[in-house]
Amino acid sequence: MRAFRPYRCLFAVAVLALAALPAGADEKKPLATISVSGTGQVAGVPDEAVISAGVTTEDRNAADALSANAEAMRAVLAALQASGVAERDIATTAISLRPDYARSNSVDREPRIKGYLASNRVSVRVRALEDLGRLLDALGRAGATDIGAVLLRIAEPGPLEDEARRLAVADAKRKAALYAEAAGVELGRLLSISEPGVIHSPQPRFERMAPAMAAESAVPVAAGEQMIGARIQLVYEID
Repeated sequence: MRAFRPYRCLFAVAVLALAALPAGADEKKPLATISVSGTGQVAGVPDEAVISAGVTTEDRNAADALSANAEAMRAVLAALQASGVAERDIATTAISLRPDYARSNSVDREPRIKGYLASNRVSVRVRALEDLGRLLDALGRAGATDIGAVLLRIAEPGPLEDEARRLAVADAKRKAALYAEAAGVELGRLLSISEPGVIHSPQPRFERMAPAMAAESAVPVAAGEQMIGARIQLVYEID
């Protein structure tokens, strides 16, 4: 056992030598950075629309309600096709059959089914906004009982989004230079760039309208403008 004592001493000296090294001698100095955000916004004119249209029918018998609804919906689809809407731009969004209960003033009385409501709704993409008023008129005349949620939008927003991104980057770079000058530091490398998101202004939407309103000839529609914005985050090294 005594023969191992010199090795123990050497080990203790090595441990003391390591302990004597300055703390963090192998650690790199953290980078000094500046983080800025920039925004850009451009305006565009909507050039297409998406509308919701359909038919709701009622009958005492469920099968008759469905049959009447199918016949009425065929007329609506025929009107859409006659107005030049392609089949690929028409999509069924909801089909339902539900009981219609009679109202009762007594809380103790069981609800009574007085009939059935059948509904069929489609989503229609109108690729030429100038056709929207004429199409709404055609739907009203064809017997559509549910017309609404008319959504105006820009068909190809990509180029406008990219322009908003360019403006956002320019805005962030301007702010970074301004802050660096005010703080008395020099901008170094661009360390990171991120995009929290692209923002579209609320799109013009017209909620459900009565069939009588929809049946007015050449329903007027004003496209207006939509704003598309981008937000960019830049991180620079500073000296």
